[in-house]
Amino acid sequence: MSSQGNVRRLSLQKIIKEEHQDAPLESVSMLQVRSIATFEPAIGLMPRLSSFVVLRVLDLSTCALVDHNLQGLWSLVHLRYLGLSDTGLCELPEEVGKLQFLQVLDVTGNWRIRKLPSSVTKLRRLMCLLYKERCTRLPGGIGSLTAMEELSSILGDSLSIVKEMGNMKRMRKFKIEFEHMSLELEEAFVKSLGEMSNLQSVTISIDGRYKMMDLLGEKWVPPQGLRELKSRGGRVCRFSRLPAWIRENPSQMSQLSWLEIGLTEVRQVDLRLLGRLPALQILLLECLRQGPLLVEADGFRCLTLFYLWSSSPGQVVFQPGALPKVERIALHTGLSVAKEEVDGNNGGDWFDTGIGNLPSLRSVNVVFCTSLLREEDANKATSALVTTLRAHPNSPGYDVNVEGSVIIYWRIAVRLESGRRRHGSTALAIFLGIKKKKQKQEKN
Repeated sequence: MSSQGNVRRLSLQKIIKEEHQDAPLESVSMLQVRSIATFEPAIGLMPRLSSFVVLRVLDLSTCALVDHNLQGLWSLVHLRYLGLSDTGLCELPEEVGKLQFLQVLDVTGNWRIRKLPSSVTKLRRLMCLLYKERCTRLPGGIGSLTAMEELSSILGDSLSIVKEMGNMKRMRKFKIEFEHMSLELEEAFVKSLGEMSNLQSVTISIDGRYKMMDLLGEKWVPPQGLRELKSRGGRVCRFSRLPAWIRENPSQMSQLSWLEIGLTEVRQVDLRLLGRLPALQILLLECLRQGPLLVEADGFRCLTLFYLWSSSPGQVVFQPGALPKVERIALHTGLSVAKEEVDGNNGGDWFDTGIGNLPSLRSVNVVFCTSLLREEDANKATSALVTTLRAHPNSPGYDVNVEGSVIIYWRIAVRLESGRRRHGSTALAIFLGIKKKKQKQEKN
């Protein structure tokens, strides 16, 4: 590198000891540097931070900073972007409040950071704040962050915090976790959500014992730009019926591509309304009970992932022409067939769920809950589906099982709870299992 010219964008990637480039680049003028990204092998080349007098972007992600002096960092008052993810930091110091022009602060991957300093609320230009999900306790005064557009996670343990969220009118994406939901908290939350006209993605998780989220389903009118709604908590976080904004005019939600909700019951009319969401690609439904369902050919034209789990499942049949783009299916399904029909059919078409007609399949997970059928008949249904999937032109990965309702309830509950801890998504937990099985099949 020439010491004659001015450097504006600098990337330090590795040390080549043969060329003796393991000393800091003190000879190069840093007065005009606007952007610097440093990778772990070259952290030793980093000049003194105080030498970057007009720096706008600093990315130290994945560099071990435990033994490095960051004192000069907080004097970089022109910083707009600060990347400190996976750096081994134990805490974020109060001095971060000095970076008055900061717009993006990323401290994800630093699991030892348990809380954020109160000085974060002084960063009035901050638009994006990313941190480890376990560090969800935000300081009081977050309502002053009126430029905020993206937050990793919020612990809604305080009524004042939930109310202050309403000041973040530019919010586009965030996750909120309620340890103990109450009617008062839900009312404040719905009111704050109503102020966020730019909202595109929201994830709601509830750990405490709270039965319904009907106020959210009936009183909240989501913006038409909403793309993702993930309501998690399984049998705890549920709507007694499909939210009003889907029931009344699903076609208005023209950008909704990911919907994850729990319902008391899934009916045929619910499935028909969901199928009218024009951009829906991922659908995850959990319910207490579910009658026989026919997935019709005139809905779900963009869907790629379909997940349905019920405590009391009915039969699910896919009509020819249904789900033309779906790649992944996960079902807890029943076979509501009378004994005389079983005996008269000789193992024929009544076993056919129509899954084999889905042209884009890549992975399938089906659990037959057949407590009213003989074990022999249940095994026939399983064999029929496996045979169908083996003959599918895409050779999808599959996991097909038969279990009684009590056993399946326990086993799936354990499986999904484990998945939530690791991945934060019930579907991800299931489909990771499918992926492993697919890989094993390909290997064999």
